[in-house]
Amino acid sequence: MRLGVLDVGSNTVHLLVVDAHHGARPLPAHSHKAELRLAELLDDQGAISTDGVDRLISVIHSALRAAEDKGAEEILPFATSAVRDATNADAVLARVKAETGVDLPVMSGAEEARLTFLAARRWVGWSAGTLLLLDIGGGSLEIAHGMDEEPDAAVSLPLGAGRLTAGWLPGDPVAPDDVRALRRHVRTEVGRIVGDFTRRGAPDHVVATSKTFKQLARIAGAARSAEGLYVHRELTHAALEEWVPRLAAMTTAERADLPGVSEGRAHQLLAGALVAEAAMDLFGVKTLDICPWALREGVILRRIDRLGK
Repeated sequence: MRLGVLDVGSNTVHLLVVDAHHGARPLPAHSHKAELRLAELLDDQGAISTDGVDRLISVIHSALRAAEDKGAEEILPFATSAVRDATNADAVLARVKAETGVDLPVMSGAEEARLTFLAARRWVGWSAGTLLLLDIGGGSLEIAHGMDEEPDAAVSLPLGAGRLTAGWLPGDPVAPDDVRALRRHVRTEVGRIVGDFTRRGAPDHVVATSKTFKQLARIAGAARSAEGLYVHRELTHAALEEWVPRLAAMTTAERADLPGVSEGRAHQLLAGALVAEAAMDLFGVKTLDICPWALREGVILRRIDRLGK
């Protein structure tokens, strides 16, 4: 069957259409996305602005048309951190339902971590042993750990690159004091939960998903996306330590000129790098692999599994 996954994320609204069959890997057929950066459109009360909701509804309409054009027989919609944490989430969801017909479920942070872990497990396989998963989104950081398809521990922290940029890094270039303050904040938040994971033992394999990790790996020398999904890509803590101060000294325009960094994400890259560096450091990770499958693929795989029941 042809499935469409509509992911209302903190940075983008992304429709992924795939051909899905039980027992086979999903084959991408079409991708339609728009950058909204909802995590940066919150007002002083933590509500998504009226303009933000208007834009969200317009993008969902476009995604629905694209799904229809591509023959998707079922759409699996969900929203993540930006909507989940908005103080006007109920009103936003009601407007989306009334004006688009989409009943948009809001995924919990723990479920987001679990489904992303499922996707990573299927990608790397059982031979990878116990996995530690790191995922930096626009609104949150997801961490999961386990040896099966269902992680033994999963947590979501409000440490997304978009959220932190909007709340902590107002300058361009960023003021050194603001960088230090954000670094302390991130390490305090991650430090609170590290023990819950490390007491379970060291992982055999560490994987990371998300655009942030892909961009960090690319500027550190990983292969271009054009070279394909199956090229091995990794990020080392040593390389990240070298890049963080360099990113902190750059303007947004200068970051946008780096290999693999999109103009729309360049302003978030420093915050994302600080989160990545903190997570790798506090978890004792020297090297991690970049996994091309993430939350959307996890949602698809869960649905495919149910086709066989």
